[in-house]
Amino acid sequence: MKKHIVTLTAIAVLSVGAATTASASSSYTVQSGDTLWGISQDKNVSVESLKGWNNLSSDLILPSQELEIDGQAATPKTDSSTYTVKSGDTLFEIASAHGISLDSLTSWNGISGYMIYPGDTLTVKGGTAVAEKAPAKTASAPAKSTAPAPTPASAPAEKAPTQASTQAGKTMTVSATAYTAYCAGCSGTTATGIDLRANPNQKVIAVDPSVIPLGSKVWVEGYGEAIAGDTGGAIKGNKIDVFIPTQGEALNWGRKNITIKVLN
Repeated sequence: MKKHIVTLTAIAVLSVGAATTASASSSYTVQSGDTLWGISQDKNVSVESLKGWNNLSSDLILPSQELEIDGQAATPKTDSSTYTVKSGDTLFEIASAHGISLDSLTSWNGISGYMIYPGDTLTVKGGTAVAEKAPAKTASAPAKSTAPAPTPASAPAEKAPTQASTQAGKTMTVSATAYTAYCAGCSGTTATGIDLRANPNQKVIAVDPSVIPLGSKVWVEGYGEAIAGDTGGAIKGNKIDVFIPTQGEALNWGRKNITIKVLN
């Protein structure tokens, strides 16, 4: 009789352990250097399934991010309208993780340039454009009034369109070359903070920001939909540089005139 009780107890313990393992296996915490492709291979699922289950609009993932890997829950764990910047964050990564454009993120938070600091609180949902934050005054500069000039109640100021919105839907012909993350002198990290060596499947193009705003989604003939996430000293005017993982494929691309379309 005692043996029978022990056996039942062992089965119960094993059942609890199996249930715990099954529960734990339904999600995965992203580690530094992980890619969606690598996780998909390890978990025997497709990249598209991972993106669908986790509402991802791109292949970009961040360390410590929780991913569902069996389709049990495909909705975000939080619905916060703000985000607190952590060490190592970039504006592009934050915008991509929250499904918004880089232009919206900078506009909502009055950010000029791409400098952010740990502890900053950013609006990441439902924001409205605000004036750019003024740089800190030097000790020798006289104090100036920052009060806005009054406007008549009957004539509210009209919000000027952002550069990205004026470019959306624009089609143009450009001269396109290709580059890799391992060229001489390359760090592998783009001007907006995308680690191309850790995300070799990310489609990124280098652009002249005065022609195509950084953070825009762009359809590129012969390449597909990409993020305008990098710049280059030789990329001026109607020129782009497409990121291709391997040097051989980049050389095969060469230089060509192609059609692109700014999507947002």
